[in-house]
Amino acid sequence: MGARRLALAFACGLLAALSLPPIGLWPALFVTVPVFLVLLQSTATLRQAFGLGWSFGFGYFIFAFHWIAYAFFVDAATYLWMMPFMVGGLAAAMAIYWGLAASAVGILRLSGLRLALGFSACLASAEWLRGHLFTGFPWAAPGLAVDGMGAAAQAAALVGMTGFTLLLMLWAGIGLLLVRPHEFRERLIAGSLLALLPLGWVFGAIRLGEEPAPRPVPVNVRIVQPNISQDDKWRSENARGIFDTLKTLSIAPSTERPGGLADIALVLWPESAVSFLIDESPVAKAELRRILGGTTMLLTGAIRREADPAAGPDVFRAFNSIITFDGEASVVARYDKWRLVPGGEFLPFEWLLEPLGFRKVVTVPGSFAAGSGPVTLTLPGKLKAAMLVCYEVIFPHGLIDAGDRPEVLINVTNDGWFGTSTGPYQHLSQARLRAIEQGLPILRSANTGISAIIDSHGRLRQTLPIGVQGVIDAELPPAAAPTLYGRFGDWILAMLLALVMTGCLALRRN
Repeated sequence: MGARRLALAFACGLLAALSLPPIGLWPALFVTVPVFLVLLQSTATLRQAFGLGWSFGFGYFIFAFHWIAYAFFVDAATYLWMMPFMVGGLAAAMAIYWGLAASAVGILRLSGLRLALGFSACLASAEWLRGHLFTGFPWAAPGLAVDGMGAAAQAAALVGMTGFTLLLMLWAGIGLLLVRPHEFRERLIAGSLLALLPLGWVFGAIRLGEEPAPRPVPVNVRIVQPNISQDDKWRSENARGIFDTLKTLSIAPSTERPGGLADIALVLWPESAVSFLIDESPVAKAELRRILGGTTMLLTGAIRREADPAAGPDVFRAFNSIITFDGEASVVARYDKWRLVPGGEFLPFEWLLEPLGFRKVVTVPGSFAAGSGPVTLTLPGKLKAAMLVCYEVIFPHGLIDAGDRPEVLINVTNDGWFGTSTGPYQHLSQARLRAIEQGLPILRSANTGISAIIDSHGRLRQTLPIGVQGVIDAELPPAAAPTLYGRFGDWILAMLLALVMTGCLALRRN
């Protein structure tokens, strides 16, 4: 295959990634996808199809993942040499899914509208696999481009993020029919499919006009954003100062709450807010008891440990957790992160990579241990909450316990690793999409930003930008009724895939 065709596919991928937040140039898909499909329909072998698909995906992911590189500058002397291998390797690995999708289309020998239908279905299937296999990593799914499409994003309550990947790639791919004349029937079907796009905006406008019933008992919350730089966060000499900063922000008067913690039911601190084991510190608990005043509960991201019974009483497992303290500073609930970050909280293929010098970016002895899946915790005041630590919020599946629906999603994170790059903005956008998909509000505390209160329609009620120290005081937004996607999950995607592939196979070849 010619290098020019591969280079053009790579360039199309780069430009397609402009559709993602915070740039949000979603019309780029309507230019790049048809160009890629023109290249794809002229391939003669499966190897050529895979090469084009992989090049398209590699261009897309190398741009979409470039923010990860910022983490390697935090301790450049130790980690910087790993950056091209980790970022480039991740993009190359994720591009394999797109190469396989293109190969599947090559097997079917599609063209015209059938190619647009088949490619959208194959790519959506590949994206579903990317979010599930080998722990899954669905970051930067093409469906996330809907974040920049205004009210149309509300249709995620019906089809979810991967369903939107299918629809967006289909709508964009229909532009292929402009390249050369096609029969009237194909153009009629294509026009009918494109009509679904404005219907998405109509649905969204209607949904945004429907406010959920208010909570019978208001819950006032305070979200704390301490803005501790990653360089300072883990230095032992800074532990006391960081703890004092968090306490001061927690009780300080604000415009909304001149009385400080008075009448606030819940305070939220970010992921791994302090660098010591807060649940094992009598001094910390005593100081928390004084500020919580017997009535306010504190939810904080924290590293905790417990003895490993399989390895002996003196061997501990570390967990990345959310710990809930009641008003008396007693631990009343714990949630342990169960989706760990590959390369961050554990090192895949550790037996192979450690001898080569590769290390986890987050340093604890060994790897973090994983918790036990999504759970709904009943907090003081009978508030039912689901907890999400850091990138757990990027997964649309397995987000909540379907048998015990919560009233709110609690998300703590530390995006300080990634500075002012696109990463924190994409992270927030994925949280917004989870709120829409589930019809649930989200309370989000981020160490350096972007902290936010997100309502059940994914709207940002209040935010604190990157690099700002402060608090958000607000009333917890109410939950909406369970959404179609919340009830049926990716069975909706399966139905869409079946419909699209049936239409693809039913059309005659040109």
